[in-house]
Amino acid sequence: MAAGESDFLVQAATYLGAAAIAVPVFNRLKLGSILGYLAAGVAVGPFGLNLLHQEEGVFHIAELGVVLFLFVIGLELSLSRLWSMRSQIFGLGAAQMIVTGGVIACLFVAAGVMPAPAAAIAGFSLAFSSTAFALQWLKDRRELNTPYGAQSFSILLFQDLAVIPLLAAVPIIAGAGADGNAWEGIAKAVGVIALLIVVGKFGLDRLFRMVAISGSREAFAATALFLVALTSLAVAWAGLSMALGAFLAGVLLAESSYKHQIETDIEPFRGLLLGLFFISIGMRLDFGVILNAWMIVIGGALGLVFVKTTLLFSLARVFGARQGDAMKTAATLSQGGEFSFVVFTLGISAALFTNAQASLMSAIVTLSMMLTPLMSALAHRLAKDAEDTGEDLQGPEAGHDHVLIVGFGRMGQIISQVLQSSGVNVTAIDRNPSHIRNAERFGFKVYYGDGARLDMLLAAGAEDAKAIILCMDDPKSVNHAVTILRERLPNATIMAVAHDRIHEMELKPLGPDVIVRETLESSLLMARETLSSMGFDDGLIDDYVQQFRKMDRERLLAQMDHGPEAGRDLMYRRFQSPGDHSEEEKAGT
Repeated sequence: MAAGESDFLVQAATYLGAAAIAVPVFNRLKLGSILGYLAAGVAVGPFGLNLLHQEEGVFHIAELGVVLFLFVIGLELSLSRLWSMRSQIFGLGAAQMIVTGGVIACLFVAAGVMPAPAAAIAGFSLAFSSTAFALQWLKDRRELNTPYGAQSFSILLFQDLAVIPLLAAVPIIAGAGADGNAWEGIAKAVGVIALLIVVGKFGLDRLFRMVAISGSREAFAATALFLVALTSLAVAWAGLSMALGAFLAGVLLAESSYKHQIETDIEPFRGLLLGLFFISIGMRLDFGVILNAWMIVIGGALGLVFVKTTLLFSLARVFGARQGDAMKTAATLSQGGEFSFVVFTLGISAALFTNAQASLMSAIVTLSMMLTPLMSALAHRLAKDAEDTGEDLQGPEAGHDHVLIVGFGRMGQIISQVLQSSGVNVTAIDRNPSHIRNAERFGFKVYYGDGARLDMLLAAGAEDAKAIILCMDDPKSVNHAVTILRERLPNATIMAVAHDRIHEMELKPLGPDVIVRETLESSLLMARETLSSMGFDDGLIDDYVQQFRKMDRERLLAQMDHGPEAGRDLMYRRFQSPGDHSEEEKAGT
């Protein structure tokens, strides 16, 4: 093996090994994979252990990582997602970018750090938040669908769009002072982009249809990457960045009917491509510069977080967010973003920033990312009004000739729809204000009240209800409600939803008339559909389901008498065929 090939394998093994070590460690510390990749780049780069050198080939690969990174971002951006959130995206999102970028740029100019053109690019690049970091943080906390999660997502979507004009502005601003043909360059860029949009709209489906006929997934992925390269080269020829071209290629492919196949083919490489990009950024952190200006880095990171948090909180409040949601949105998006790394790299090439300036700003952004978990925890603690108290919601009113539903979550909503469509009067109460407000959006009337309190149940008409259905989220509340209702209303029809098998075992001695395990019926329906799709006869499926119900009930009774491990053999017993049933019945007679 040639020495050059061996060196390439050593470099590749070093990159993969650093990522394999750093990312799990940082995930374990709940700092996120992005910081892990950055740390890996710092550790193995020329300013760390110097295992990866600043050779031309390394940075060519890093540039490819940037291009493919933006392609993946563009591929995930669909027009339908933007349209459904247009008011938040183009209202709050636009305001955040304009105000934050303008304020930071003014601070740079006032401090004499850099001239106005470079300060404008730096300010708007620092206005970006980390899409990957913030979204992963929200997903880990399962808060992406909360009001503040949706608000944060809208701002991030606008930032993804704002990268297009910002990247386009870098070469234009860099050359504005030396070249008088700026308008010619703009016209050239607009023409190329318009041509790409037209070709993408009318030609992509035909091209991918031809490739799909071949049946080769490798050719499919190669075609997508070829379009990335071709689009990037075309945009670069027009004087814009290759990264912008990759982003446009992703957006064009996102509108293709073959988008999902492309996503499937590229998904396995996504993490490595992102890792390559962030490791290359970590390699560029010049610790000599940073150590000589450590006060600037720490102060800059704290200042960036403070400015972004303050402005985001104020703007979110202006756009109608509650105080708690505004605080959590501001904390979640308080860090600098990965797009700023892209802009810093382009800014060096365009002579807008020096290497020292780019290193300092990259270090500031990296440190701001590290502060995000702390900021988010602090915001959740301070946002005392984040939980809706429901003070403005109406308390329960007694119904007549009705069914009382306690808990209006997933099951309560479906039960209510079926009963009301059957002509049954329904009175519903819930102690979660978000459930009530969400139900009101769809025309349901749900009263505010704690279903575990007897006075609330009586106020809602429990004494006159034809049936009381308990489907609260908290198993202990369900158990308590059954107990107090059975003591006060011994003849009431009480139906309870059990969250799992253990909960059903707890409920049964309390005496509800009906217990339905939350996932049992949906699981049986899925099993029934699966057997049907495999060609099993409907009558045989019905028989098997009945046998399962019988064995499941036997196992439940055994568990109640002898503990959770009892009746394990019933879980693996084969169903009997209908002929076997007949033989048993004859023997029994």
